[in-house]
Amino acid sequence: MTEPRHRVYFVPGMFGFGQLAGYDYFQHVKRCLAPRFAAEGITAVFHDVPAPPTSSLRERARVLTTTIAHTAGSEGPIHILGHSTGGLDARLALSPHSNVRAHRDLCRWIPRVRSLVTLNTPHFGTPLAGYFATVSGARLLYAISLLTVVSLKLGEPSLALFSRLLAGLGGIDSLFGGDLQLFSRVTGGILRFVDAEGRAEIKSYLSKVQVDQGAIIQIAPEAMDLFNAAVVNAEHVRYASVVAAAPRPGSLRPAKGVRSPSMALSAALYTTLYQFTGQVHERYDYASPTRGQLLTIKDATGEDVTRGDSDGIVPTLSMLWGDLLWATEADHLDTLGHFQDDQKPAVHTDWLTSGAHMTRLEFRRMMDRVADFLLGSRAPASSPSSSPPSVPA
Repeated sequence: MTEPRHRVYFVPGMFGFGQLAGYDYFQHVKRCLAPRFAAEGITAVFHDVPAPPTSSLRERARVLTTTIAHTAGSEGPIHILGHSTGGLDARLALSPHSNVRAHRDLCRWIPRVRSLVTLNTPHFGTPLAGYFATVSGARLLYAISLLTVVSLKLGEPSLALFSRLLAGLGGIDSLFGGDLQLFSRVTGGILRFVDAEGRAEIKSYLSKVQVDQGAIIQIAPEAMDLFNAAVVNAEHVRYASVVAAAPRPGSLRPAKGVRSPSMALSAALYTTLYQFTGQVHERYDYASPTRGQLLTIKDATGEDVTRGDSDGIVPTLSMLWGDLLWATEADHLDTLGHFQDDQKPAVHTDWLTSGAHMTRLEFRRMMDRVADFLLGSRAPASSPSSSPPSVPA
């Protein structure tokens, strides 16, 4: 008898999306995973979860729950891959006795879930949330959301346009300094290069960022301390994580085109984000990795990981949960395939100039390990920590 089809759900993080303005956020991940399922003779159906970009974790988990309930059918294994905050949405939805404001009939799929893989997820919070909660930080979050959507949709020309607009309007400091009309002018200038239908979708997406930012304060280290006290793993689900560390800005490697205005802007934004993310909280710690996990991360990045290391958005040691599948040198979106392509013709579009050395080969190797875990055919890179509750099994 043919095995029932597997369903894989992709959950975006903050300022992420599934499909927007004709762009598939998880396209590179799907291109790597699809042939692996096919090679095993397994029919896999991929689904994007339309998580609101910055809404509360509870609301995002409710959207995840209802999306799966309405699309998963009545049989077959389910796998979830959550990027950034999307991993927290999945943990909350799967946790026994959690209340995400979804009727119990909408939760009947949960026993079918076999695995949850989290990529760059702030399981123990990120100090950057504290800055995003300020007025200036909220505007920076809006700008990042705009840049993420448009740069991935159009590529580097949008960054070049953005840098020219800022130069004419007084630089990046003026953008975050308090002129609300400036946001509209910059946004309007960039969106002129997007078709009418895509422009409407992006404006709707950006309005959601402005209206509801509940998740921001919820991913602060203080709030995640409570989250981890209340949210427990489902015993029937295998949990694993992919962690990343980007180069420290002080030792930023020269990158091709970094002297161009657009790349200089991108590198400056990365440096700013990295500095805020590296402000370690004195009372709320991250995961306590095993020696094996520390060696795995060092082998991947060439550095001894510290509490101040991050992917520019999430601290590296905050990403550990369950089995450590893979460690890599990458920034926050590199692990989804949004990195500076090292081959021609270019099919990958970089998100930020971080100096991380992600390549097509490294990305494929990482996705192969994720596929192995989803298919249940390979052990993790290293075992979870034996000192709970830092890195639960």
